[in-house]
Amino acid sequence: MNSSTQPLQSIPPSPPVASAGSMLTQVSSVLALIVLLILACAWLARRCGFAPKRVSSQSLNVSASVSIGQRERVVIVDIEDARLVLGVTAQNITHLHTLPPKTSDSPPAPVATADFRHLLQTLLKRSGKPQ
Repeated sequence: MNSSTQPLQSIPPSPPVASAGSMLTQVSSVLALIVLLILACAWLARRCGFAPKRVSSQSLNVSASVSIGQRERVVIVDIEDARLVLGVTAQNITHLHTLPPKTSDSPPAPVATADFRHLLQTLLKRSGKPQ
């Protein structure tokens, strides 16, 4: 018999087993961090003026707008007791005329609507293509 001892083979240490609770805690904390980061970015965007501001006033309403140039417009604004016709440019706003307030008891004028087929035939006739 051979009495020589062989060295024991070393077994590599197994990685620590992660419990389900610790993984759930890590995932929850990362998710909460992402949600807070999104909220902080939204707050910063609103604070810097990138997000549109809400107008909660129902007494001011733009009822019509017509472009008369690249940066010039004529706008009709409804307020409580009058309708204002305003000239709007990139530099200023000019009051052009005051109209009487819009009456709410008169029904709106009926809009003539044509069906799609009729509109398509009209467009085809204009372009010169036969049907």
